[in-house]
Amino acid sequence: MSLRIEPLKGAQIAPIMDGLAELRIRVFRDWPYLYEGDLDYERGYLHGYRDNPRAIVAAAFDGAKLVGASTGVPLSDADAEFAQAFEQSPYDTDAIFYCAESVLLPEYRGQGAGHRFFDLREDHARALGYRKAAFCSVIRPADHPARPQGYRPLDGFWRARGYAPLDGVVAHFPWRDIDAAQDSVKPLQFWMREL
Repeated sequence: MSLRIEPLKGAQIAPIMDGLAELRIRVFRDWPYLYEGDLDYERGYLHGYRDNPRAIVAAAFDGAKLVGASTGVPLSDADAEFAQAFEQSPYDTDAIFYCAESVLLPEYRGQGAGHRFFDLREDHARALGYRKAAFCSVIRPADHPARPQGYRPLDGFWRARGYAPLDGVVAHFPWRDIDAAQDSVKPLQFWMREL
């Protein structure tokens, strides 16, 4: 399988918005997010990328088919819950680029898309004048009943890219788990690196 990964900005994002919304719901349904997605919410969320000239979507295609994507936006432009995580920290949220989410269909993993997603977002951040990039990952209990046997977190990949977890910098963001009747707030650990 051959992947083509393109950086999209502004109006370039519009043609893939519905496909990306569906892809996000599909991939985030799996561990560790267990997200019971909502298409209307996803479409609204993605408008924030289409309408923000400082945002980026790194879109992965197999031919014409969208099979993955990674999003990025200045942290000061992201949902308030993410900037709030930094309130008691020494970091200036206006100086941080937020590498938001990455989704990729399982059959396309292991071909370097994760590195390319980070490369494109970090290059975009540098071009905007940012010198720090951060992302966050959901914290789930080690004994969670939905945790797959043999699951390996991506910590090693993130550390190899120069990211490290920030002590005490944890976002709290709500979504509905696939087995739940309503939203619940999840903790998300921030990781950061110098660019």
